[in-house]
Amino acid sequence: MPNIKLILEYDGTNYHGWQSQAGSGRPTIQETLEQAITALTSEQVTTHSSGRTDSGVHARGHVANFLTETQIPAHAWTPALNHLLPPDIRIVSSEEVGPSFHARFSATGKRYKYCILNRLAPSALDRNRAWHINRKLNIRAMKRAAEFLVGKHDFSAFRGSGCNARNPVRNLLSLAVKRQGAFVEILFEADAFLQYMARNIAGTLAEVGLGRFGPADVEGMLKSRNRTMAGRTAPAHGLYLMEVFYPAP
Repeated sequence: MPNIKLILEYDGTNYHGWQSQAGSGRPTIQETLEQAITALTSEQVTTHSSGRTDSGVHARGHVANFLTETQIPAHAWTPALNHLLPPDIRIVSSEEVGPSFHARFSATGKRYKYCILNRLAPSALDRNRAWHINRKLNIRAMKRAAEFLVGKHDFSAFRGSGCNARNPVRNLLSLAVKRQGAFVEILFEADAFLQYMARNIAGTLAEVGLGRFGPADVEGMLKSRNRTMAGRTAPAHGLYLMEVFYPAP
């Protein structure tokens, strides 16, 4: 059976994250995609995801794969599914991969972006795509704080209370903060992320930028391994899954 890999882009505003929630009546990216595949092929397939995304989170490079008995050419899945999907979900590319490929278990890392609109006035256009903070952020302080988090650490202080990962150690390969006009972007790359890890780091760095914490306080938060010591969880609608990394073929 062909194993099809998809790269998806979506606006998560109208969805309750990736994972199907059967019987809840709440639309998700997974069930919307699987319904489109069924409409195209009459097959009942299960898609495997590179990871769960929270309600309201967006993506430019979410990866999924599925097995199919339908002999549609790999490249043709992209236009065929885009014809059936709603306009806020799009297939960027499709290809056939080896039978051992799994969107989640084959991944070696991920890259996220967190977007903050940092100006006095809120936005009509970006209200669901960036966290609005109306006080000026101290970018220099945020950058200094970010330096304490780069590397291989126990990130228990930045994990969600419902996180079920057995091992809280993650390798945060890079963490950058930059201003682009009225926007502040926080860029993360790691081998993997704990539940809410990116949003908790973004919220903490924002509070550093507002002067509620000093940069060195972040080191103490990390060492405490205590979620109550770190800053707030940033809203989901500012987070974007940008890219998922896999070993070279």
